[in-house]
Amino acid sequence: MPETEGRIMDASAGSAAETQNGSVGVYDIARIMQAIPHRFPFLLVDRVVDLVPDESAVGIKNVSINENFFQGHFPAHPVLPGVLIIESMAQTAAVLVVETLGPSAQGKLVYFMTVENAKFRKPVVPGDQMRVHVRKEKKRGNIWKFAAEAKVDGKVVAEATYAAMILDR
Repeated sequence: MPETEGRIMDASAGSAAETQNGSVGVYDIARIMQAIPHRFPFLLVDRVVDLVPDESAVGIKNVSINENFFQGHFPAHPVLPGVLIIESMAQTAAVLVVETLGPSAQGKLVYFMTVENAKFRKPVVPGDQMRVHVRKEKKRGNIWKFAAEAKVDGKVVAEATYAAMILDR
């Protein structure tokens, strides 16, 4: 996995680019797939932007009618399942963890542990672009806690706090 610490890298080549404020610019889909093991149909983040190692990240999920779960999740009124919104939050946080740990993340996986205070405020439907705002709340040993909000058109559609454990594969 390519290192990004202190270097500018070409985002179009599947890497991240560091900005002046210390954030790592954009993770395209190729870079996300290098960072986390999820694949279609369970890869639920298309791009990560505004990633600040050890602090926060914003993941983008472009919601398309072609996704397989819409066949059965209210075919006459397709709605992105809430558990998949939570999973998108977790995957965005996993990319943040991998970027924060850098080379020491090799051979490790981010395992979901808890979800608390999950609230779903508005349905997410095909055609929406969901932006998942993840913030690290604390880290103790190999356990990380996050707070996240999912937004569509700047309005909060879901929120949750959750924890993950970093373990060897």
